[in-house]
Amino acid sequence: MKAYRVKGTFKMGRNWQEFTKEFVGKDDESVREKVLSVIGSKHGTKRTNIKIDSVDEIEAEDIQDLVIRDLMEEK
Repeated sequence: MKAYRVKGTFKMGRNWQEFTKEFVGKDDESVREKVLSVIGSKHGTKRTNIKIDSVDEIEAEDIQDLVIRDLMEEK
């Protein structure tokens, strides 16, 4: 598994909200799917209103999310 940092925007009401999240996944596509699922579920946003700008693989020492860091250390 690899760690990824995802940046993008999603529509919340009339405004677009920026986001930066870290996820663990086997590849770029699985992480994109996870982002759409999590943000859509958490904020009640349709997938068409979620725009992913970048998905970048990050090194273990660059991980900021403590949960993701713990997951990567277990591997």
